[in-house]
Amino acid sequence: MPESDLPRSIAFLGDYPPRLCGIATFTHDLCEAVASQAPNSDCVVAAVNDHFERYQYDERVRLEIEEHDLDSYRRAADSLNFNNTDLLCVQHEFGIYGGRAGGHVLALLNEVRMPVVTTMHTVLMHPDPDQRRVTLGLIERSDRVIVMANKGAAILRDVYGAEADIIDVVPHGIPDLPFGESEHIKSQFGLTGRRVLFTFGLIGPGKGIEYAIQALPDIVRRHPDVVYVVLGVTHPHMVARDGERYRLGLQRMAEDLGVSENIIFHDRFVSIEELEDFILATDVYLTPYLSEAQITSGSLAYVYGSGHAVVSTPYWHAKELLDDGRGVLVPFRDASAIAEGVCGLLDDPGGMDTMKREAYDVGRTMLWPAVADQYLESFRHAGADRVSPPRTAFAHWTLKSRPTTLPTQRIDHVLRMSDGVGIFQHATFNVPNFAEGYCTDDNARALILCCMLQTGGSPVSLEVVAQLETTCLAFLANSLDTTDGRCRNFMSHTRHWLEAVGSEDSHGRALWALGVGAHRCHDRGRRKLCDRLFRRGISAVEGFSSPRAWAFALLGIDEYLYHLPSDEDAVAMRSRLTDRLMDLWDGYATDDWPWFEPAVTYENARLCQALLLSGRAMPSERACQLGLKALRWLVAVQTTERGAFRPIGNAGFYKRDHEPAVFDQQPVEAQAMVAACVEADRVTKDSTWLDEARRAFDWFLGRNDLGSVLFDFATGGCSDGLHPDGVSENHGAESTLAFHLALADMRAATQSVPIRSGGAS
Repeated sequence: MPESDLPRSIAFLGDYPPRLCGIATFTHDLCEAVASQAPNSDCVVAAVNDHFERYQYDERVRLEIEEHDLDSYRRAADSLNFNNTDLLCVQHEFGIYGGRAGGHVLALLNEVRMPVVTTMHTVLMHPDPDQRRVTLGLIERSDRVIVMANKGAAILRDVYGAEADIIDVVPHGIPDLPFGESEHIKSQFGLTGRRVLFTFGLIGPGKGIEYAIQALPDIVRRHPDVVYVVLGVTHPHMVARDGERYRLGLQRMAEDLGVSENIIFHDRFVSIEELEDFILATDVYLTPYLSEAQITSGSLAYVYGSGHAVVSTPYWHAKELLDDGRGVLVPFRDASAIAEGVCGLLDDPGGMDTMKREAYDVGRTMLWPAVADQYLESFRHAGADRVSPPRTAFAHWTLKSRPTTLPTQRIDHVLRMSDGVGIFQHATFNVPNFAEGYCTDDNARALILCCMLQTGGSPVSLEVVAQLETTCLAFLANSLDTTDGRCRNFMSHTRHWLEAVGSEDSHGRALWALGVGAHRCHDRGRRKLCDRLFRRGISAVEGFSSPRAWAFALLGIDEYLYHLPSDEDAVAMRSRLTDRLMDLWDGYATDDWPWFEPAVTYENARLCQALLLSGRAMPSERACQLGLKALRWLVAVQTTERGAFRPIGNAGFYKRDHEPAVFDQQPVEAQAMVAACVEADRVTKDSTWLDEARRAFDWFLGRNDLGSVLFDFATGGCSDGLHPDGVSENHGAESTLAFHLALADMRAATQSVPIRSGGAS
């Protein structure tokens, strides 16, 4: 390829060593291979950090992105544009970027003006809604997409509608190792004269190693010299969640089966040089993965391409690479088949040697120099095929039109308002007011916020969030009276409940929070408790008369059914509550009063949001239409002549045939409007709803009747509201949580902003 056709500067986006991750290793190896094949191109890396302590990167890394900081992605886009980067090569895996399903990366891609080539290390056949949104966003924002197997290309076409002519199939790169067993390498590991079975990579339940261990007794009976080497650390996310439970279980299994002398666990992440030695010492490689839905396995590519026999379950990458006798494919979760596959190879050294030589020949096409050449060809096409000018981020995303930066999510005041029991209701100025005690309403809001911060991406410490999440969930568990299935609401500072039964609204909010927790809590125990409490509390809603309690419950049901879509009781309850809201509309709404009640009171937009969510999920076109119609009207009556958001005041509300009350204006109204408008955007794909969400959010930041800022940037607290004579100086839990929930919604919404004019063709 002529040097003139190659980009002069290439940036690689992804994880990067010393971060312990397969994508990090791939990014490093690809960057070095491309740099070697295109010595006149400047190859640099934009590395994604997964914790607050910076890594000590090598000189390739010119940019660092904080995984959970959305603005960090936009700053990186600015830097890439400013430095006239000619091409961006993105390594995509859902778990390495911040935001729901890793959606923060779309904020960067939305603003870069150079061609983009994206390598998709995972392509899901059955994505959840967030995964689908992110995958479609990647396809839309990429000039070319690279996958490592033909199956991945087929899924992109059939499931996501990607055009075939933008997809390149390029194999996973591998190092160039000599062919044949090396006894002196085995001697370095103390394995002289042993037949070595090998598995490596991040360790976790999906790898199916337990089935390989269960196969060992049968293998050892026929080949006593066999030793099974398992190399790799437990996946960091699993360690954070469950510790080393899985690895310890594997070790106990080996002891119980009497094969602990035939298995070696190397619990470490090794350098590429050490890994090459392990590969050279291997006789048979095992990948007993449990699911077919794995489109790429770097470890399989490394070992197979280096000329080794493989026994594997038929996940997509293995089936494509090992079909037609190039390896041994065995059924999923079948230890006996693994044993037969391994013994069949060891019983036939001549046949195994032939298989190895064929694998080695195939592997020559997978060497990093060959793979780098294919990437460079894809880079050339990305530039040549673009029919419109490069993205002109600075020309079209001017300071006026570019979205205003959102505040940093700092929850100092939320934590200050909390103790070991829960979150206090009220504050005097910014100091918790013990005398007012706690309530279920606010602990439910806090639980929802914790779940959003953990799944939506946030610079807040996840350990701190997890602790608060546990506290709030314990409060909700105690609030539920298991005898009648009803929640209590108010608790004194002395930890005594002040009522036998709480309000319907507080019960609905609790169900909302529990539905969110059952879907989004990172910890398995907390998810299970949310599931149990939700089931116990949902039936009580049948007898409720409060429309807002119905709406809160519908929000919880929507989240819960993400977790357990087959729950017939929850599905039926959603249908009944949705019908009730539509019946209210039929009873009260007219052309000049398109609303559900004779008055517009509090948290009004939640009624619209509940219809939109339920209508989209059921699906019910009428529910969506009524939700949108009511929300349009509510937006109109809550927008001032100067274009600011003005929530209905709670000093009189807005009664039919009367003027709406202007004060007191409450933060929960702005929060509800933000959430409803974000949902309207998802339903309609009309980004003007995001403008309305931003209008409501800006109420917190001073775009309001008094021109006063309610959010305290220093503490993370929020004023309790706007009064005719000024801003409340108290920063209670409801108001502070309303701000942070609205901010979390806004941060999530900005991940899916469509490409504006001047975007990719």
